[in-house]
Amino acid sequence: MRRANGDWFALEADGKLRVPVFHSTQDAFMARLRTVEMLLFSPIALDAPLLNEIVDGRSEVDFCMVNDPFISLKRGSPLPHTQLASLMSNAAPRRRKWLNKA
Repeated sequence: MRRANGDWFALEADGKLRVPVFHSTQDAFMARLRTVEMLLFSPIALDAPLLNEIVDGRSEVDFCMVNDPFISLKRGSPLPHTQLASLMSNAAPRRRKWLNKA
């Protein structure tokens, strides 16, 4: 979730920033409806350059996978940076609807 000025949405937990990661844009929008603090943020697709921008050598940034957008974001599963990078590299590229000739 990112704001128009480039700020990233993050929760504070145990003195660290925790960036929620969602399975889909739709899940992110659903969570946004329930969390007032997220209303000024928009979901964006996370890729390697954006991941590096978020982390940028900071050890105080963690990620959490939000499996259910209807529960509290604080209940997301911890997701190490290396595991998130691995998930992103293993994800199949999405085909755009207008490119699909079938």
